[in-house]
Amino acid sequence: MTGPVLIVDDEMPIRRLLRVALERSGYATVEAECAKAALAALRTPLPQLVLLDLGLPDRDGLELIGAFREQGVPIIVLTARDASAEKVAALDLGADDYVTKPFDSEELLARIRSCLRRTDQTMGRLRKLTVGPVQVDLDAHAVSKAGIEVKLTPKEFTLLAALASHPGKVLTHTHLLREVWGQAHTDHVEYLRVTVRSLRKKLEQDPSSPVLIQNEPGVGYRFHDLGGAVPAPT
Repeated sequence: MTGPVLIVDDEMPIRRLLRVALERSGYATVEAECAKAALAALRTPLPQLVLLDLGLPDRDGLELIGAFREQGVPIIVLTARDASAEKVAALDLGADDYVTKPFDSEELLARIRSCLRRTDQTMGRLRKLTVGPVQVDLDAHAVSKAGIEVKLTPKEFTLLAALASHPGKVLTHTHLLREVWGQAHTDHVEYLRVTVRSLRKKLEQDPSSPVLIQNEPGVGYRFHDLGGAVPAPT
């Protein structure tokens, strides 16, 4: 996508801060101060990404996520510092990532690059990933570390595949439990924690300071995003 970044926030100082940071990094921008203006911006040229504040004056920002997803536009939500429930709801509805307020501009720009890269990789049918010494081949169901095969249980591989299929994207506890254990077990967060702990012991250089599988407190987990992922041949 080559359209502008759509900034949706009712606070003018925040919109200005975002506009300056984005334009300095070479992105074109469009601004919307409310939900009505944001939906009106879903016209040609279609935004390449949306920065969405959820506290809008005319509608709950969560209600806009579906409209953006229908157009295939990736979404980074801007949230209050401790609103874990809000983050989970946004991610479950289809948001790609979130950044908490107050935010660091450089971190936000890194999240934008990661989100856009992930979108490009998805279009290229991303199936092989390398993170440090760890290689994950989703098609071959093979995992290695420093060239040595790592034996995973079926649940461990299914969880790793769910995370690795979306590098850089936060996947909520509920999403992962549904994907790996099924709908009947979405309340059993301990299953997830135990399996993540086991994966870290097998794959991380230092399981106490994980790099590969990163925890998002109160929300879920994120597979470390590197630009070296390899799309499957077409």
